[in-house]
Amino acid sequence: MTTLLLVPLPAAVGAPVGPPFVLDAGVRVGGDAVAAGVLRRLVATRTGLHLGHADDGAAPDAARIALTVDGSGPAESYRLAVRHDGIEVRAADAAGLFYGIQTLGQLVAGSATGWTVPAADIDDAPRFAYRGVMLDVARHFHDVGTVTAFLERAASLKFNVLHLHLSDDQAWRLELRSRPELTARTAANAVGGDPGGFYTQDDYRRIIDHAAAHHMTVVPEFDMPGHTHAVGIAYPAVAAAPALEGWDAAGGPTPVAGEPYTGIGVGFSSLRIGDAATDAFVADVFTELATLTPGPYLHFGGDEAHGTAPADFAAFVERTSALIARLGKTPVAWHEAGAAGDLARGTVGQYWSFVRPAEGAAEKTRAFTTVGGRVILSPADAVYLDMKPDETATLGLTWANGPTSLERAYRWEPADVIDGLSEDDILGVEAPLWTETVRTLDDIDALTFPRIAAAAEAAWSPRSGAAPGRTWDSFRSRVGGLGPLWTTLDIRFPASPEVSWTL
Repeated sequence: MTTLLLVPLPAAVGAPVGPPFVLDAGVRVGGDAVAAGVLRRLVATRTGLHLGHADDGAAPDAARIALTVDGSGPAESYRLAVRHDGIEVRAADAAGLFYGIQTLGQLVAGSATGWTVPAADIDDAPRFAYRGVMLDVARHFHDVGTVTAFLERAASLKFNVLHLHLSDDQAWRLELRSRPELTARTAANAVGGDPGGFYTQDDYRRIIDHAAAHHMTVVPEFDMPGHTHAVGIAYPAVAAAPALEGWDAAGGPTPVAGEPYTGIGVGFSSLRIGDAATDAFVADVFTELATLTPGPYLHFGGDEAHGTAPADFAAFVERTSALIARLGKTPVAWHEAGAAGDLARGTVGQYWSFVRPAEGAAEKTRAFTTVGGRVILSPADAVYLDMKPDETATLGLTWANGPTSLERAYRWEPADVIDGLSEDDILGVEAPLWTETVRTLDDIDALTFPRIAAAAEAAWSPRSGAAPGRTWDSFRSRVGGLGPLWTTLDIRFPASPEVSWTL
């Protein structure tokens, strides 16, 4: 049986025999109109062919592709059948139909005689409900066009969440009418003194709408009580003085209260916990964020608050998680927030330590399950896309146990990271891209590809060994076969030496 060059690996792939489906200008697409438009655009980009509509007057015997939502199966699932005389994609819902089309797009192959799709039977559904990527737009600003291009790339690999890190020590990136000084006074800043920027509320809606069209949910993050030096520039009354004792500057400048910070060191900033002005500020920003965000989650950070006393940190986390819950949203926080004793019911924890947890990280992560919450896994030495892929890379950092090769990004198992977590305790997997060294879409491509594909397989596919082909050797072969597709999609991926590329 020929291996189908698919990433992420489907849950079940049959072994049909017979000639391939010939894809040419006579092929018509019928069924769900929105999905048909997605497929026609993908095929046109990949092949230059403009497929017809099933009802556009083409000959009755013209080959056709049928796309249908039939409501059968688990959420986001689909069934794909390819035969020489037609292709059928049936799905549980619109998202499943979209993912079936992405699989079909990966199957399209070119040769000297034209375009074909190999015979196939695929029955597919995701392992985890939450399959995320994160883009840090605070260290370096990325405009709406870059964000939408990034989410399109992620959606093509069946990710369904875009987490936007909208604030940090350097800047605040989302316009809020309740607190206009946040963008007015900080948005021009970025790491290294590079140009900044911010999203208007219309910009934010454009991102959300584009994400929804690609079946992605936007999870916005305002990080606090740490990572808040920029807040102090806009509203000095709510920010504590920088806490510099034992602080690691990461080779950059020393932060000064009231002045823009252009370095990449972390852990020195904090809000003034317990002050009425701080409580009002936090209520304002999350109340407005909740009204702007249709998705179920609001992320409030809670990481690396080294400048905040432990008791104050716990009080802040408890109060902020409760506020977000009262706003009708599910609070999300980095795993350090698990140290608080009274998190709001259902708060989700995002784990960012290593595949082998650092001291205390596992215990804090398990704490979210005691309040009815679940866990998003983002082990930094496996899925942090901003880590260098090798020592020679010009972009990226190495603090997460050195460079992260594609093989290391692939060879981890979500259920094995935190002892005591069941499969049901894991909401999903998220691959963050922090942007200390990332300025452009080309930079994003250079760091994320092909490792984003490894994260996609961890989030979607059965665990290693649970399905034929769920191995490192199979993966590197399958991802290499996506070279032509990624090239036609204008993804500037580096030709990793760990992969034998088909170009």
